[in-house]
Amino acid sequence: MDDIEIRKFCAQDRDWLVAEHRDAYAQAEGFDDSFGVLVAGILDDFLREQQPEHEAGWIAWQQDQRLGSIFCVRLDGETAKLRLFLLSEKARGKGLGQRMLDHCMGFARARGYRQMKLWTHESHRAAGALYAKNGWELMSSQPVVSFGQPLIEQHWEILL
Repeated sequence: MDDIEIRKFCAQDRDWLVAEHRDAYAQAEGFDDSFGVLVAGILDDFLREQQPEHEAGWIAWQQDQRLGSIFCVRLDGETAKLRLFLLSEKARGKGLGQRMLDHCMGFARARGYRQMKLWTHESHRAAGALYAKNGWELMSSQPVVSFGQPLIEQHWEILL
């Protein structure tokens, strides 16, 4: 893992990140094409409206391959939102998720945010375990139909 870099997200990463999210979730959970459309919209908004002093995205790289992503975006003056946290299958189980989460939360703290929030699904059990291990609290959980699938939507928060 020592040779893995965490670099700032840039416009050239957009298409890879949309495809990675779309394909990973279609394969693992049967998500329909609306998920890729959502990710593309999030990234397009980020590229157009990013406030660099308050928001950032990162891509994990090993040699010439992208391995994952994580973003910290502003909700308000005291609250940041963790978004688009993804690790490729081959990057899992090596501590990279913890490293990326630490990086994102460290950025939020350094920018003066007092709390962070995120939205995910119950089926992302490894991510939920990582959040809980790091002090995040599950605030709500509800059944929904999203991306063509019945899911349990979750909202998590942490005080920084």
